[in-house]
Amino acid sequence: MDFVHNNLLTLILFSPLIGAAILFALPRGTTDRVMKWIAFLWSLVPLALAIYLWVSYNPGQAGFQFEFKMPWFPQINSAYHVGVDGISVPMVLLTALLMPLALLISFNIKERVRAYLILFLMLETGMLGVFLALDLIVFFVFWEIGLVPMYFLINQWGGKERNYASFKFFIYTMAGSLGMLLTIQCIWVATGTYDIVALTTPGGLPFTAQYPLRFVRPENLPLLRAIAFCAFALAFAIKIPIWPFHTWLPDAHTEAPTAGSMVLAGVLLKLGAYGYLRLVLPMFPDAAAQLAWVLALLGMLAIIFGALAALGQTDFKKLVAYSSVNHMGFVTMGIAAAAFAIGNPAFKEHAQIAASGAVLQMFNHGLSSAALFALVGVVYDRAHTRDLEELNGISVAVPVYAGILMFCAFAGLGLPGLNGFVSEFMVVRGAWPIFTLFLSISMFGLLLTGGYILWMLLKTLFGPQNLRWAGLPEISFREAIALAPLMVLMLVIGIYPMWIVQVINATVGRLFGG
Repeated sequence: MDFVHNNLLTLILFSPLIGAAILFALPRGTTDRVMKWIAFLWSLVPLALAIYLWVSYNPGQAGFQFEFKMPWFPQINSAYHVGVDGISVPMVLLTALLMPLALLISFNIKERVRAYLILFLMLETGMLGVFLALDLIVFFVFWEIGLVPMYFLINQWGGKERNYASFKFFIYTMAGSLGMLLTIQCIWVATGTYDIVALTTPGGLPFTAQYPLRFVRPENLPLLRAIAFCAFALAFAIKIPIWPFHTWLPDAHTEAPTAGSMVLAGVLLKLGAYGYLRLVLPMFPDAAAQLAWVLALLGMLAIIFGALAALGQTDFKKLVAYSSVNHMGFVTMGIAAAAFAIGNPAFKEHAQIAASGAVLQMFNHGLSSAALFALVGVVYDRAHTRDLEELNGISVAVPVYAGILMFCAFAGLGLPGLNGFVSEFMVVRGAWPIFTLFLSISMFGLLLTGGYILWMLLKTLFGPQNLRWAGLPEISFREAIALAPLMVLMLVIGIYPMWIVQVINATVGRLFGG
């Protein structure tokens, strides 16, 4: 047990790759069904370890926990350094939870099953690595590892426009990654370290006796910080994605296989927001505080334009895709409030609420968006259409599916008593004294959110019944089981959010020196 505890993060991180290796080594004659069950059952291993991590994590302890560090690339002073705090622990739990559920939804995949499952497990390692990394090079390596499997999942198992969507996804993300990599090298040239813990000490990019300024004249330091801030901010803005860098998202979501959309919305979008909280705000507090209003403005535009775009869709999946732009706008608003308060301590208390709400919104949106994409896939597998003008009155044929869809849709809407309300209320409550005008305008976006959710439910479930769907098969037991944990968490967080908020809030408070 001591071995598991002492190497917990490494076991969580690399156990999916062991599962991928097992799948790769299976004899050629192994049936697709057996491979699917092996992948699903193995994906429960990192989930069990993530639950153990959650139970063992101590919110009251400052700094990173379960840290592990060993030399990895000593020639450039890079180390395999991992650790968790109250921001990363919920994201690790979310990632480990969504993967087995996505694999359970994937039982309808019939082509090149072995490759499909291996890519999913590789993707899990890439996502977990970003949340666990405490070294910039390790962070970047796992950031890129997550890009490649998703590209192939869209390109090989996606819809009719999969080539275009996968290429656009890859180019957009790679464009941001290139600037990030060059900036990481500039930081090393200036400081001689890639260690995130050292680089994110209060004050940002410290140049102390331990890490003295190298190869950069002191008068050029502000320029270096400005370039580094812009490069990181752009890379993470593309990943969230913040408006107007969002255009890759609807195409990728629409063309990705159902499980791919679940993971893309549930976890991959959160990597960008996590990057702001882990790197941008602690490393560049001055620049972040000065440009916080830009983030807040873009967050407001994402809330409004995302809702407007969703309201104009007739494709069920594309509507859910644009809803992600809308909901991630609240995450951006919470991050903007945190950035502003780092330079304006008088707003620290309000910003802490907003930032904690942003992290909780990342978790909550991961639950509701993954569930909605799964539900889109369920109806598409049966009706072979996502056209809302055709999917009329299906609640008569599939009442259980209809009930689940309404529950998940209202969670995304922010209905009191469900998870979405808690996180969005925290963001609005915390950011209101800081960005009153932007939030006032954003409330129009909330109204539109209610509009597109209710319109979607009306068109799919309660419109005049299309006789084509009279014999539509009900949601299966397997699909319902895949959705059940998400629904339970939506309800539990809505009723009693403190079990997760207290973990997040303790770490977020330290962003402001608390």
